[in-house]
Amino acid sequence: NFDEIIGKSNSINKVLEMVKNVSPTTATVLITGESGTGKELIARAIHKNSLRKNGPFVVVNCVAFSPTLLESELFGHEKGSFTGAIARRIGRFEMANGGTIFLDEIGEIDPTIQTKLLRVLQEREFERVGSSRSIKVDVRILSATNKDLKKEVEGRRFREDLFYRLNVFNVDVPPLRERKEDIPLIVEHLIAKYNKILNKKVKKVSVKAMELLLDYDYPGNIRELENVIERSMIMAKDEIIDEKYFNFISKETYIEKKGTLKEVEKELIIKYLIQNKGNRTKTAEILGISRRSLQNKIKEYQINL
Repeated sequence: NFDEIIGKSNSINKVLEMVKNVSPTTATVLITGESGTGKELIARAIHKNSLRKNGPFVVVNCVAFSPTLLESELFGHEKGSFTGAIARRIGRFEMANGGTIFLDEIGEIDPTIQTKLLRVLQEREFERVGSSRSIKVDVRILSATNKDLKKEVEGRRFREDLFYRLNVFNVDVPPLRERKEDIPLIVEHLIAKYNKILNKKVKKVSVKAMELLLDYDYPGNIRELENVIERSMIMAKDEIIDEKYFNFISKETYIEKKGTLKEVEKELIIKYLIQNKGNRTKTAEILGISRRSLQNKIKEYQINL
């Protein structure tokens, strides 16, 4: 049940293996990774493959609310508990009872909310804002952050005890630049998605267009790639998207190739394998090495194509 998580690279397979292992348990999970890597998709996959899959899945974007509003959003409030509280309102934790709550951008929450959240994790109970009556909940907590929470703890911006409660099991989602062999599959998926949304009949991107997509390092990760594909499909007039539709990716945004010789070599092998549709003989010829050497390097770099 991982249809929304696209890819077959070694790095994403490791993530999926972790998701398979942790989903049926009751463990609290902290999902880490850069912005745009698909952390919410991982959270949804954990819920869908858990014993709570028939219960609610409630998402809270912690950065979208001020501290006062976030407290009310999470725990609810009583009528008259603050200006504007014209009626009793149940919070997201009550909504998620019997299911899963996903706290996105957990690294941004205020110290006061951190304390209240710690109590929910420890006691599975809380009070609504303006009430002294404790409410018990049966809820699994998943959270995500693009911050290094260990550094936040060291800087005393995040409670150490809360960090350890949240980080019972960690799933770290790799950035797109570390799983470039998945780009063709993701592009294929996005083309199918936006053909429906935009009422288009695009079949694929051209070889040169794919070269451009593979050469780019995506600081915004999958979210950025999705934006790139959607924009190109809006402009496209033909069934095949060629490189001219990607000219809005300015040359300055192509990140200079850095890293060890092995990292550069791995990226080249992935690029030419994709261009040659997995044909290892052709790829070896382009790289100027024997087919056996290529096979050894594919095994060494754990390239899954």
